[in-house]
Amino acid sequence: MGEMANIQSCIQACQEALRACQACVAGDIRDGNGECIAINLDCADICAATLNVMSRGSPHHGDFCALCAHVCRACAAECAKHASMHQHCAECQAACERCAAECDKHARERHI
Repeated sequence: MGEMANIQSCIQACQEALRACQACVAGDIRDGNGECIAINLDCADICAATLNVMSRGSPHHGDFCALCAHVCRACAAECAKHASMHQHCAECQAACERCAAECDKHARERHI
């Protein structure tokens, strides 16, 4: 049960980061922030892929988690530049930091 709860926590963090990135893209379009849009789209894509492979129990989930943690940290760093000016960036930064921390727990679970 502990392992499944740990996986569920990571899946939930990926879902939250995915939603936060999508919301941030919408805000960034209004604000004209192209760099933030690009990393948000990349991050949303890898979060979606990671939660999908984790949900189906893929033996390769550790590889996805490693990349997801890396991209989430890059996204959080970009959003941190605008977090004091835009609430959507602050929320995205926090969600991506949480997702990176959760994915780090599984990044060593490599099966390739």
